[in-house]
Amino acid sequence: MSTIPGVAVEERLRHLTELLEAAGAVSIPDAATELGVSEMTIRRDLAELEERGAARRVRGGAVPTGPQTFAERHRIRSRAKGQIANKVLDLVPATGAIAFDASSTVMRLAGSLTGARDLTVITNGPDTFSALQGRPGVTAISTGGRLDPATGSLVGPIACRSATQFTVDLFITSAAGLDRRVGATEATLEDAEVKRAFAAGARQVVLMADTSKLEQRALAVALEWSEIDVVVTELDARDSRLAPYLSLARVL
Repeated sequence: MSTIPGVAVEERLRHLTELLEAAGAVSIPDAATELGVSEMTIRRDLAELEERGAARRVRGGAVPTGPQTFAERHRIRSRAKGQIANKVLDLVPATGAIAFDASSTVMRLAGSLTGARDLTVITNGPDTFSALQGRPGVTAISTGGRLDPATGSLVGPIACRSATQFTVDLFITSAAGLDRRVGATEATLEDAEVKRAFAAGARQVVLMADTSKLEQRALAVALEWSEIDVVVTELDARDSRLAPYLSLARVL
């Protein structure tokens, strides 16, 4: 193996993620040798990837994760998701119609909605739909559809058809990965299809993405950059990590 000495932490994490995708597993001793760092450093890196939902640690290394259940995604990077939800709250109107996807990040926003007077919220997330029940000034509508047990999303022809029947002021969504070249991507094609259906009827699309999603790609393209108006992360908008996106969308 070739050695890559002195690699910065984000570069190491990206390299380890690429190894996981290519080989299906990462060995701690092999990764330490290749990156020119200690095995303890690799253990910390793999723990960070597990926190980000990009890996699952096993004896001697790690393996990649597949699509995660809603409960698993809800626990990951909870602080960052809360910071993002607080930023997006300022964009939510008191009246009109908006759409939410089924992501755990959007679920946090749904649980924080205040100040609504006559707001209709359409969602393909059963947990989000439940969280909106009884919230003052909010009428929640579910798309219906087939429940994907792996992601907790309502998907399929019924969900897509329902999503296309609404015109909304905002579609607020998340993504499994956000890449400066292809846009927002999802772990499953069916999830991506529902998001495209929602975006088609929205005046504005707001994408919520924590830093673990930046410069990452999942299986299916959900939204191209021409469909994304605003990107919201937990970072300060002036952070250098957001520089590649400033010419592609409004960044908050």
